[in-house]
Amino acid sequence: MAGYGKILFEPIFKNNPIAIQILGICSALAVTSKMQTTLVMSVAVICILGFSNFFISLIRKMMPSSIRLIMEMTIIATLVIIADQIIKAYMFEVSKQLSVFVGLIITNCILLGRAEAYAINNTPFKSFLDGVGNAAGYSIILIQVAFARELIGSGKLLGFSILTPVTEGGWYTPNGLFLLAPSAFFLIGVLIWVAKLTVAKEDI
Repeated sequence: MAGYGKILFEPIFKNNPIAIQILGICSALAVTSKMQTTLVMSVAVICILGFSNFFISLIRKMMPSSIRLIMEMTIIATLVIIADQIIKAYMFEVSKQLSVFVGLIITNCILLGRAEAYAINNTPFKSFLDGVGNAAGYSIILIQVAFARELIGSGKLLGFSILTPVTEGGWYTPNGLFLLAPSAFFLIGVLIWVAKLTVAKEDI
């Protein structure tokens, strides 16, 4: 069980895909202006990465090496299309805000990276845990960035007013810069810096 726990939790804290491996940053810049879109994106990535790792591992011994990448991309793309259709069916307004970024999960380097680095050499259950752990690590960074951007940028969280803006009779002046993509770039940079320092201290 300790081995399974390490597979699941190590990518969340010690080997985070964004903060330590510096992967999947592009989508992190685009979908973190609101908590709601970030949470939906996070759940989608957790499901897609977990099950893509599972299915790729399941058929890994039957995949010819010459078309392995094509088969992996087909599995990932199929899961992304299913997730996109579910979001459109049940959360249409959120799907409009996410725009093309759900579809672009296909190009997220974490998915193909975990398929090639882990799922292709390990059992389906271990691969599923690895996928869920890496996607959860990715999601934790996204949620932290979205929390700061929505709160500072609009004074709200999930649409609820936390810091009442002056336009509504309160005291807070929202900083609109935090709703722009460059703010996510700087916030992620700070998180990477903190994570690298923490891991470096643990390794001493």
